[in-house]
Amino acid sequence: MKFIVSSQNLLKSLQSISGVLNSSNTLPILDDFLVELNGNTLKLTASDLETTMTVVIEANMAEDDGSVAIPAKILLELLKTYGDTPLTFTIDQNQGIEIAADEAKFRIAGHNADEFPRSPEMEATSVFVLTSELLLTAINKTIFATGNDDLRPAMSGVFCDLSPDSVIFVATDAHKLVRYKRTDASAENSTSFIMPKKPLNQLKSILPADASEVNVVYNETNARFTFKNIDLICRLIEGRYPNYEAVIPQDNPNTLIVDRQSLITTLRRASFFANKSTNQIRLAITGQELYVDAEDVDFAHESRQRLSCNYTGEDMEIGFNSRFLVEMLVNIPTENIRPELSAPNRAGILRPVDGENAAEDLLMLVMPVMLNS
Repeated sequence: MKFIVSSQNLLKSLQSISGVLNSSNTLPILDDFLVELNGNTLKLTASDLETTMTVVIEANMAEDDGSVAIPAKILLELLKTYGDTPLTFTIDQNQGIEIAADEAKFRIAGHNADEFPRSPEMEATSVFVLTSELLLTAINKTIFATGNDDLRPAMSGVFCDLSPDSVIFVATDAHKLVRYKRTDASAENSTSFIMPKKPLNQLKSILPADASEVNVVYNETNARFTFKNIDLICRLIEGRYPNYEAVIPQDNPNTLIVDRQSLITTLRRASFFANKSTNQIRLAITGQELYVDAEDVDFAHESRQRLSCNYTGEDMEIGFNSRFLVEMLVNIPTENIRPELSAPNRAGILRPVDGENAAEDLLMLVMPVMLNS
């Protein structure tokens, strides 16, 4: 088996799938890339058993089809030292890999490709199509709100709720919740599944922000995302997702409109003076003014800042975790935001004001914290 390939093309392709690799594996073969040559087509694969990613590129020259598993770390480190240089790979019958570049030759001990885990065969599947831009936006808007509790694995992923009318993506860690809905995409049948965080982070890093199509094939156990020359297949999270609609307050008579960037800056300043374990800040809304207060009793730190706002409702005070609020605000891309509140002990809602896309509905929810008297 022999082929010639551009070092930059190979490096870029391997880096696009290398995020799947774990730093420590129970199976040594999972430290490798699987390289398969068929004609002039090179198929490169990385896997951690739960997620498998494949990218396909063309070789400049190829002889003798075959496959080999190449240790990922040393191959990536070597490729990073080269500019756009043609590399000649020659693999012998004992999985010895010789790499020739300019006046240099390198030798790596490869492994038998038969030991590399195969992608699961998917049966009884359904399919729908999203634009790359839509999927990328949905991931960016939701993934930060996923949980990390091993006892509640369903909440460690993003819930995909599909229907003939819309697609909805939901993430929550029980302190904050994001619901991102698009009515310009749909599935033939109503269904739902929970996507793990790791493959979503992989997609986030490589999806182009354009109108190219992403084919999504799924069944009860796996989901497959195919776009351009990349294929990702992952195991879905089992279990029931919490009834997210039940926790969203429907009657929120107290609403204000405030400049998003000013509020982010104010909250970040307030966090310097808040208790470092609770990050608690107090929002006091009266008339057309919003006061943001923070204090750390242990160190006698305190701050009070005032913002102008457009407020409708009764005067009220409510406490929040400033870190959660900032996390959500930076993921709302509009100039102004509209917090909606009902009572100091009920969740607050954040919505964008004047979003660009009429088919987009973004709602973020944050649970309040008990205020110190």
